[in-house]
Amino acid sequence: MRSADGAAGLSRAECLRLMSTAAVGRIVFTEQALPAVAPVGFVIDGGDVVIPVPRGSRLVAATRGAIVAFQADDLDAASRTGWSVTAIGRARIVPDPGDGAHEALLPWTAGTDPEFIRVSCQRVTGLRVGAVSAGDCETAA
Repeated sequence: MRSADGAAGLSRAECLRLMSTAAVGRIVFTEQALPAVAPVGFVIDGGDVVIPVPRGSRLVAATRGAIVAFQADDLDAASRTGWSVTAIGRARIVPDPGDGAHEALLPWTAGTDPEFIRVSCQRVTGLRVGAVSAGDCETAA
C-alpha cells in the first residue's frame, strides 16, 4: 500500500531480505543517557542482526541487554528511489555468532578478536520509495 508521499510498506520477510543485501547498517543505542548511532558491518542470521565489534568496545558496554534499533537502507538521491528498513529488539553480546554468521562476517573481523552483538528483531518495519511496480509492493507486517 502506498502512502501520500509515495512510500510503500514492506512485509517482515521482504524487510529482512532487503537488509541482507546492504553492506553497512546503523545501530542506534543509548550512551550516557543520550541517543547515539554507529555505522556497522552486519549479517542477517535466522531473523537476527549480527554485528561484529572489537572486544570491550563502547558498543559492547552500551548495548548489553539493551533495546536498540538497527537501520539499513539503499537510497538513490538522484532517482529518489530505494528502500529503508528499521528493526527494534533486545541486544545481547555473544562470543560466537554461529558458523554461518561467522563465515559471512569474516571480511569485517579479519585480524581481530571480535565479540558479536546479536539483535533479536522483535519489530521490523520498512518502506520502498519512488517508482515501484505493483508486484514489488507488499503490505506492512
